[in-house]
Amino acid sequence: MAEITLVAEVRAERGSAASRRLLAAGRIPGVVYGHGDTPVAVAVNARSLRAALSTDAGVNALLDLDVDGERHLAIARELQRHPVRQTVSHVDFQVVRRDEVVSVEVAVNLVGEPLAVSRAGGSVEHLVLATQVRAKPADIPSSLEVDVSEMAIGDTITLGDVALPRGVELEGDAETAVVVAHPPKAIGADGAGEAASPEAASES
Repeated sequence: MAEITLVAEVRAERGSAASRRLLAAGRIPGVVYGHGDTPVAVAVNARSLRAALSTDAGVNALLDLDVDGERHLAIARELQRHPVRQTVSHVDFQVVRRDEVVSVEVAVNLVGEPLAVSRAGGSVEHLVLATQVRAKPADIPSSLEVDVSEMAIGDTITLGDVALPRGVELEGDAETAVVVAHPPKAIGADGAGEAASPEAASES
C-alpha cells in the first residue's frame, strides 16, 4: 500500500470553540498518538484529508504524516462526523511501525451475480458490511470481497468462508453469517408474504 503524504500543524488552542473556528476555516482538529508518546493536538486541511482518505485504500490509507516537519507513519484510527452533514469534525491519527500488526475495520463487499437465487425468486441478504482484521500496515486491504455468484437458495457464507489476502487475519467470529440466500416469499391467505422453505423453492 502506497503512503500518502498529509501535512498536520500542531495546534495550541483546545476546546469546542477552538474546534469550531478551525472547522469554519476549512481545517479539521485531530490528535496524533501512539507508542507511548504524549498525544499531540494537530489540525489538517479538510480537503487534503478528504483526498487522502478517498483512494482505493479508503479510511485505512497508510499516511506519511508531516507534523511540523516531523514525519510519522500513521493511519486514521477514528473519524468523528457531524450528525447531520456527515462531514468529518475530528480525526485521531495512530502512529504505527511497518513491522507491527494492527487491528482495523475493513468493508465487506459482495461481488458476482447470484443467478440461481434470482431465477428461483429468492433474495440475498448482506448481513456483515464491515469486520475487524489484523495485518501489518502495508498489508491492510481496502476491502474484503465475497463472491455470491455460486450461491443457491438456503446457502450461507460465513466470515470463515471469506478469502483473506496474504498477511491478513480475521478477528471476528468465523461462524458469523455474512450473506444468506433466502427463498422467495410465499403469499398467504391474508396477502402477507412469508418465506417459503428451501425445499419448496427448489420444487417450484
